[in-house]
Amino acid sequence: MKVSGFSIVRNAIKYDYPIVEAITSVLPYCDEFIVAVGKSDDQTLSLIRSIPSDKIKILETIWDDSLREGGKVLALETDKALRACSADSDWCFYIQGDEVIHEQFGPAITEGMRKWKDHKEVEGLLFHYTHFYGSYDFTGDSRDWYAREIRIIRNDSRIHSYKDAQGFRLDGRKLNVKPIEAFVYHYGWVKPPELQQAKQESFHRMWHDDNWMKEHIPKTTSFDYSKIDSLERFQGTHPAVMKERIKKTNWEFSFDPSKKKFKSAKAKLLHFFFKKLGWKIGEYRNYKII
Repeated sequence: MKVSGFSIVRNAIKYDYPIVEAITSVLPYCDEFIVAVGKSDDQTLSLIRSIPSDKIKILETIWDDSLREGGKVLALETDKALRACSADSDWCFYIQGDEVIHEQFGPAITEGMRKWKDHKEVEGLLFHYTHFYGSYDFTGDSRDWYAREIRIIRNDSRIHSYKDAQGFRLDGRKLNVKPIEAFVYHYGWVKPPELQQAKQESFHRMWHDDNWMKEHIPKTTSFDYSKIDSLERFQGTHPAVMKERIKKTNWEFSFDPSKKKFKSAKAKLLHFFFKKLGWKIGEYRNYKII
């Protein structure tokens, strides 16, 4: 079995992305790892080059910043990395720059790839998600966070990145997938407040025009983490590759998990059903479980 890893990145240092940790966490499962590094305003290219692995292959790209609708540029860049994966790989393992795989899930990931490798009807493997927010001690537990996504796909030229690169499609339809008992730890909402605000401004420019930005993104130097509706305290352990980053945390974030800030009675009721029954009424699924 041959596996290619792939990811995209730009301005990782400027916006404090844990891209080194992301790539390092996936390398044990891969025979090669393709990183499409967009032309950056910082030393992101040197950072990727510093990762001590001969599996890594760098693809230097230039992002089209004129594409400001629906995050389309992210899908285009992701497809560049995907198309650079070796043609003889069985699977392609995708990881985003703020996602990390805990080593405890290694056996489940390897077993899943081996189990379904020769079952061509299985076009992808579905991961659970844990979303950290504000600090490394809290996770989002409301129904608004996406619970699962595809992160391993079959190496098929018909498969492409979809919309803002959150998922994938094959000839325009959702992929047929099998779930595996492995989690992706998403750290995109954990960084110093000033860098989180800068990231939000940069991030939303890939979705919206200047008028939308003026109306929806406040002019401030520090992101307000307090507006979150519901969190719970994280009880597990973080991936080993995150140890040094967590040790360098230099901001404070406190939250009382018993206090909820739902915007409406409907949101509160839907949260109740989700927490009690594990049922997300009306949940959108970016895949088809078979």
